Amino acid sequence: MKKAYVLAVLLVALAAACTSSGGKDTGGGEEKREITINGAGASFPYPLIMKWSQEYYRLKGVKINYQSIGSGGGIRQTLAKTVDFGASDAPLSEEEFSRMQGILHIPETLGSVAVVYNLPGVEELRLTGEVLADIYLGKITRWNDPRIAELNPEAELPDEQIVVVRRSDGSGTTFVFSDYLSSVSQEWSQKVGKGKSLSWPVGLGGKGNEGVAGLVKQNPYSIGYVELAYAIENGMSYASLKNRAGRFVKPSIAGTSAAAAGAAPELPKGYESWAQVSIVNAPGEDAYPISSFTYLLVYRDLSVIPGMTEAKARALVEFLWWAVHDGQKYAPELHYAPLPEQVVKLNEETIRLITYGGKPLLQVPE
Repeated sequence: MKKAYVLAVLLVALAAACTSSGGKDTGGGEEKREITINGAGASFPYPLIMKWSQEYYRLKGVKINYQSIGSGGGIRQTLAKTVDFGASDAPLSEEEFSRMQGILHIPETLGSVAVVYNLPGVEELRLTGEVLADIYLGKITRWNDPRIAELNPEAELPDEQIVVVRRSDGSGTTFVFSDYLSSVSQEWSQKVGKGKSLSWPVGLGGKGNEGVAGLVKQNPYSIGYVELAYAIENGMSYASLKNRAGRFVKPSIAGTSAAAAGAAPELPKGYESWAQVSIVNAPGEDAYPISSFTYLLVYRDLSVIPGMTEAKARALVEFLWWAVHDGQKYAPELHYAPLPEQVVKLNEETIRLITYGGKPLLQVPE
């Protein structure tokens, strides 16, 4: 009986010792803590970043904790250095860029903004940029307006008020959408302009791409704009838009790639300002007119971030390298376009610049 009791006590003690060792490597005696990298920003690339986080954790055991709070929030948190990286669909403005000394732009993928609608009985809808601008200006207010009817002679357009839906938060998707409207409508450009946050003439506000998608789904006779992945995942209808070449095209991976095709050779270096970069209303027979890069924002020297360690900095750089290489294979299944090879090369140059306390972090062959 005593032997059994002593054995039981020893087993309990052994179990407690194993539990208390937690994340320690009992073989080498060195503690191995799980690394968590924190990011925040654009909802536009959220589905892809979530896929990356799952795959990268499976491969490397590094957690990527990303909060979809909108591009404006991501920029604010990057400026405040409360995250390890930010994300924005809009490149930093000149003023933002000047405030974030040592910030880098790293294009992570390409996407398109779909014009979604909830129009019972109408399966196909064609729009031009000018008509879309006038809907969001509050000048076209009913679905059977002659200008919409002229573009859709076969559709039975209802005599119903158009419920306009837009973003309520600071949004890179809004920046891309308003950049497009500014490029096709002089009145929009003069009265509203482009930006992450706007003084909207009309509309219901939804937070994030998910919020806009939800409002459009809930409100018959509504129209809104979301990243393509949200439209497809939510089973939403989306319009064909007349592109610069005069063709009506729907958002697609091919259309997004076509819009980016001419931009790659003209892109700035990662450490330079990207404020003037835009691929909306791009030339090309197949180009979809509301296409955009979306960016990761990372400090060139990661030691400026409070709480950053060299090990964590190296883990972040290794994740960035993986994302712009192996991570691109996950883009098409989520309706994003993989980066062109020239942009991957540009990102390689940028990621090699990242340091911790002046010490280079990337350990891959040249």
